[in-house]
Amino acid sequence: MSNEHLRWLLKVIQPARTLASLPGGAALSPETHASLLGLPPELYAAELVSMKAEVTAAARELLRDPAVAAMVDRLPLRKGAKVVAFGDSLTSEPQSWAVMLSELFSARRPADGIEVVVSAVGGETTTHALVRLGEVVGYQPDWVLFLIGTNDARTQGPHPTKTLVHHEETARNFSELRQRVSRETRARVVWMTPPAVNEAQVAGHPGLSRFGVRFRNEDLARVAKLVRELDPAAIDLFSRLGAPPAAELLMGDGLHFTIAGQKRLALDVLTHWSALT
Repeated sequence: MSNEHLRWLLKVIQPARTLASLPGGAALSPETHASLLGLPPELYAAELVSMKAEVTAAARELLRDPAVAAMVDRLPLRKGAKVVAFGDSLTSEPQSWAVMLSELFSARRPADGIEVVVSAVGGETTTHALVRLGEVVGYQPDWVLFLIGTNDARTQGPHPTKTLVHHEETARNFSELRQRVSRETRARVVWMTPPAVNEAQVAGHPGLSRFGVRFRNEDLARVAKLVRELDPAAIDLFSRLGAPPAAELLMGDGLHFTIAGQKRLALDVLTHWSALT
């Protein structure tokens, strides 16, 4: 098995997260997770450790830039603040921008005890998000960072006639998510648009094509527009990263991000967030 395929399994399939909501799912051992991926337990464990070390190193590399360190210092976060990063596989994977933010806080503001809770499940749409938002309300966070909607634009099969979620329903879901956070918590919110993909790579990737997954950037652009209409101050990842994003930012599937790509996402979040008062 190539290292690229190994990393793809760990970043995308994520049995620890995808099975956690099932009865008894949270109690499954790492050995079981490895078995479900067809991996030797020792390889599974070693690769997760290696990926964690890479995230830590990436965060420390970011902090070597005084401007980045200053942005972390400026973030409007009190001591003991709780931040929820809410989304899908772009957020839930072991090397995500959200994990990197947690590493930045641990390294730069250790005395502040800032907690980053990753509430994200691969493959979920904004409709799934409405169901799962209750767990976010239960946390009563200070901030919620939303990166959701990519899978609304997903299609299935070689000749699809619709996206998983119609764009009008996506708009209603975004509105409902915003209203629920506003009414049921005191959290402030940062919205991000879904980024674009490399359509050809998505269509040709064996792991995604096995499940009939397809994306069109015109559909993702429509979801991005809905996010901007919801919040004109949203972080426009679709525009910032390009359509498609640069090759070094994407894994071979054309959809998920390399650690360089996740590092770029973390920096974009920091830049926007640190400018808020």
